Amino acid sequence: MLYCCRGVRGASTVEENTSQAILSATKELLEEMVSANEMEVEDIATIIFTATGDLDAEYPALVTRELGWLDTPLLCGQEMAVPGSLERCIRVLMHWNTLKRPPEIRHIYLGGAKDLRPDKVAQRRGS
Repeated sequence: MLYCCRGVRGASTVEENTSQAILSATKELLEEMVSANEMEVEDIATIIFTATGDLDAEYPALVTRELGWLDTPLLCGQEMAVPGSLERCIRVLMHWNTLKRPPEIRHIYLGGAKDLRPDKVAQRRGS
């Protein structure tokens, strides 16, 4: 079999715009993404983080360094400001080298972000 680079999505929300809230939610999200997909951290090629404009107390990517992920390239950006979109939301896109096929990948949506992709939340529960 051949390794492919696959995208793994995740998102979560926080109650308040504080460093602690942002880092805690991001850590929980990343750990759930890794666990649900049985990832080895060294197989993660890159991670892109976005946060809505109402979250500016901390870079979500900072938590990866606290987790010891020192060799993973990271990028933070601000999510598009679309009227009526979910507030206080952190989104993650991981590029991961894996043997898994797309239907086998588990995308993780926590907190208020479960409403973003109810199809993926239901898929996760059924697995």
